[in-house]
Amino acid sequence: MSSFRLTIEKWFKNIAFTGYHHPVKTCVIMFVVILPTLFYLPKITIDTSLEGMLQKNDPDLLVYNDFRKEFGRDERIIVAIHTKNVYDLNFLRQLKALHTDIKENVPYVEEVTSLINARNIRGNDNQLIVEELFEHWPETPEDLLVLKNRISENPLYRNLLISDDDTYTTIIIKTQVYLPNDKKENNLDGFGEDIAMDADLAKPSANKNNTGNVDLITEAQTNEAIKAVIDSIETHKSPTIKIYLTGSPVLQYFLNADTTHDMTLFMGLTIVTISIFLYAIFLRMSGVVLPLLVVYLSLLSTIGIMAATGAVLKLPTSILPSFLLAVGMGDAVHILAIFFQHFNKSNNKEAAIIYAFGHSGLAILMTSITTAGGLLSLSTAKIAPIIDLGIYGSIGVLIAFFYTIFLLPALIALIPLKPVIHKKTRVKVNIIDPLITKAGTIAVKYPLRVLTVSLVILFFASIGLTRLRFAYNSTKWLPRDNPIRVATETIDKNMHGSMYSEIVIDTGKKNGLHDPVTLKKLDQSTAYLENLKSGDIYIGKAWSVTAILKEINRALNNNEKVSYAIPGDEYLISQEFLLFENRGSTDLEYFTDEQFKKARLTMIFPLNDAFLYMDFLDSINHYFQETFPDAKYVLTGMIPLFCRTLVNTATSMARSYIVAFIVISILMILLIGDIKLGILSMIPNLLPIAVILGIMGWLKIYLGPFNMLIGSIAIGLAVDDTIHFMHNFRKYYEIKNDPVFAVMEALNTAGHAMLITTCVLSTGFFIFIFASMNNISTFGMLTGFTLILALLADFFVAPALMVLATGGNNKRRKKGMQKNA
Repeated sequence: MSSFRLTIEKWFKNIAFTGYHHPVKTCVIMFVVILPTLFYLPKITIDTSLEGMLQKNDPDLLVYNDFRKEFGRDERIIVAIHTKNVYDLNFLRQLKALHTDIKENVPYVEEVTSLINARNIRGNDNQLIVEELFEHWPETPEDLLVLKNRISENPLYRNLLISDDDTYTTIIIKTQVYLPNDKKENNLDGFGEDIAMDADLAKPSANKNNTGNVDLITEAQTNEAIKAVIDSIETHKSPTIKIYLTGSPVLQYFLNADTTHDMTLFMGLTIVTISIFLYAIFLRMSGVVLPLLVVYLSLLSTIGIMAATGAVLKLPTSILPSFLLAVGMGDAVHILAIFFQHFNKSNNKEAAIIYAFGHSGLAILMTSITTAGGLLSLSTAKIAPIIDLGIYGSIGVLIAFFYTIFLLPALIALIPLKPVIHKKTRVKVNIIDPLITKAGTIAVKYPLRVLTVSLVILFFASIGLTRLRFAYNSTKWLPRDNPIRVATETIDKNMHGSMYSEIVIDTGKKNGLHDPVTLKKLDQSTAYLENLKSGDIYIGKAWSVTAILKEINRALNNNEKVSYAIPGDEYLISQEFLLFENRGSTDLEYFTDEQFKKARLTMIFPLNDAFLYMDFLDSINHYFQETFPDAKYVLTGMIPLFCRTLVNTATSMARSYIVAFIVISILMILLIGDIKLGILSMIPNLLPIAVILGIMGWLKIYLGPFNMLIGSIAIGLAVDDTIHFMHNFRKYYEIKNDPVFAVMEALNTAGHAMLITTCVLSTGFFIFIFASMNNISTFGMLTGFTLILALLADFFVAPALMVLATGGNNKRRKKGMQKNA
């Protein structure tokens, strides 16, 4: 093993020698390597959608995409207006003005629906009339009373367009699925005014069977529509009303904005913080500029590679830039710490950089490999952005390593440097080093006590681990006073839901939905769903094609309430559907296919913790299996995707932790060259993760798509300090075969750098506390504390384990202590 180490050290010295003596050539070659990755930087995009959390081949996502291809978008932009009484003429004028403004001025909109243009089916002199609810504008109190009665007689309006207490009403906006190529931004001009139907009761803008000449609407165009809606809301604000905006596209829009803002903020704060640390360490600007330049180029190359390979920045991967800035700094810091130490003594740049590479090259190689291995374990996840974080995070770490070893010698050769020795430096060392020495002394003098205390802490943490559970609710990521969170919670409370989900039932035969038995089962299913409740989980609204059929049947029977039912004759059902279509309405396209084989049942849920939906959705699945044994059905939409993401998060966390442990353990054994010491070296890395997860359980901090990253990321980072300690311990143990001497020398040699890198890394994660989203700030805080605990474990637990593992008995330890004293 010694010969292998010497060979590697010689290889690193040769790299430093070559780079130092050919600096211009080295920089030109590196520029040629880096430049292609920079060309792709403008192509990087951000995606915070729920679908983006899943892999493209995920079964639930494939079902959801098939549904959208056939029936169009299920997402809605929801504008809710609160007033004292909806049935007030002044308010209704305000509602109409806002409705008209949105309809005329918001681009890429397929349907705008409110009470103003809601479908109203009635009978008059044996004729079926299909019109808008406000076909005739009310002018008198009597007209308002007639309007109120019509609304109260139609169950479909309730909790969809108007609240139970008549103080909330909604405008539901459905954006286009497809954008015809031959239409520009004036494609709203010329829309027919015959019948403006509910977005949930209306046809798609493009023929679903003929999409050859159309393009899918882009996220940028959807965002443009949302911005226009926000502008309309601002225009129509009034002291007498309060307007709320929500819906899954809106939530995604604001999450994108927050993510972009946070990334910029984190980058700036990370650079400032790291610069302060670097200057405090090296007391010279070159010690700040050189590491920042190398790591910033590494970051740009990594982001460029992401863009070149089609990856996008999503919520979990949004931490990648600031993460790589903090992590990539470690390589340069370890090299420069040794370089400046020797340069200040010798005033010989060449000798100092060659010595620094020989001393620390193998260690930073080992830390880069293990950090990349820990991150790469995330690639076994089933959550798409976490896979990306694992893949591109590990690529970024390795790029930072290669840029460090090739660029640093060349840059040091090119810039003028003078040796600097300050009294402040000695004072700083005299403050830090005695603390590190004291920690090592305690560890080697009382190893059993140190391990006993560690086991007690682990015991209490294990109790907390049993209380740990998973959760996923994107609105809870936002602060309590965030407008989109307030709007979502307000609409969920007063309109009983803002998130759409769908059930598609395939009868398997043409005109299967003309069968009265099937339709009655379908109608009973909507009633079952609206009465289904499990704790805080319920369905605020459920409806299907039976709602239209019952309206038609009532209208054709003198508007009698008793006729609001499913006809018992198949022929009569087919004729009523035909009569409705002949009146010019295309609403049936929303609910069924052209052959009446499939039925679409839409549900609206309040947004809650995905964990709570699991059993609820199981109940729905069980009900439809029993109710429609001869038909095929699928349950899809936002809520099932939420649950799928939660399940994938849980399984991914367990898998990635196991893979990270196995991969890093193998690497540690290979790099240390001793199976026993390699396995023991993992204990100081696993202990802090177990403790922090236990604390999360005690404090009821739930595991979600972000918090689950703590283990894999922390073990990959924490092992860096362990490697530096073990690398030096092994080297000094081979000299004297004395564990006490080896521990103290290892801490005296590497302890200072271990403390510095942990300060830089933990501060880099603590910066996330300033995030606008709670989940990111919690992740940053917990990961930062995990790294601090890992450093303490390396200062206390690792030395205690090494002393006991190498046979350091009491007499031998005392003798070793006396010698080192």
